[in-house]
Amino acid sequence: MKVGDTLPPLEIPITRTLIVAGAIASRDYQDVHHDAELAREKGSPDIFMNILTTNGLVGRYITDQLGPRAVLRRVAIRLGAPNHPGDTMTLTGTVTALTGDTAEIRVVGANGIGDHVTGTVTVTLPAPGGPA
Repeated sequence: MKVGDTLPPLEIPITRTLIVAGAIASRDYQDVHHDAELAREKGSPDIFMNILTTNGLVGRYITDQLGPRAVLRRVAIRLGAPNHPGDTMTLTGTVTALTGDTAEIRVVGANGIGDHVTGTVTVTLPAPGGPA
């Protein structure tokens, strides 16, 4: 791995079930994450994904790419365009820094209307052949 390397993209279909399940799993009972009618009353065209679900998907993306021994040290993300049912979010990553066994990866998750999430993930990579 070197600075400038890119990770393979990951496409995630955004389903109503994913949005609601993520909200329930993270104990986020805000109506905009599960009730389409109330979300529309508040100005959204439909329910939308919460930041905790997005955070989990970003973490999954990094560990799926770098392996189960990679340790997430910091996930710093910012939300932009909402993820609505029927969207597909494509996660991409670029290595922006390497220091010893630590890498910083710039992550972007884009959907049909723009960037849903942008941020950086700091991850420790175990030495090849080292302990888990």
